[in-house]
Amino acid sequence: SQKYTAIGLLGKATDTLDATGKVTEEKPYDQITKGDLENVLQKFTGDIMQVPPLYSALKKDGERLSTLMKRGEAVEAKPARPVRVYSLSLQQFQPPLFTLDVECGGGFYVRSLVSDIGKELSTCATVQELTRTKQGPFTLEEHALYEDKWTIDEIAQSLEHCTSLLPGDPAHKKLKAEHPGEAAVSCE
Repeated sequence: SQKYTAIGLLGKATDTLDATGKVTEEKPYDQITKGDLENVLQKFTGDIMQVPPLYSALKKDGERLSTLMKRGEAVEAKPARPVRVYSLSLQQFQPPLFTLDVECGGGFYVRSLVSDIGKELSTCATVQELTRTKQGPFTLEEHALYEDKWTIDEIAQSLEHCTSLLPGDPAHKKLKAEHPGEAAVSCE
């Protein structure tokens, strides 16, 4: 499973469902309470159906959807598909910002989740910041190598440690972030 910490922004929607996109809609959000938000999270826990973001790493005819869209080509919305949310909790609520901890299965988009939460609350919402804190056996706390440690020795040691956690299959898939730059430097 994967774990993320996401900061959502209420009252604004963007075309990419995150802070990099163009604002497409603004709605009031001052009526929303912490309780409202917590209640809504229950609807998004367990096995749910989710529509992937239009701007996503998904491919059509071998090209990333985001590339096609930036060229102005029509991209039809993807059908909803089943995804799994193991846990979802509200860490902080300081309107318009809210912080979520999400543990989910593969193929899950946190950007879609935040957008759907906004709609469910009769407003809109977009991802302000997203940090992946766990991918398979790797956690950010234990396995991230921070910049002050980017020396040859530290990197070599870190790689050795991380490689020992992986199944001994040289063809194992490389970690792919949803967006370039979206995942913190992790042992890849």
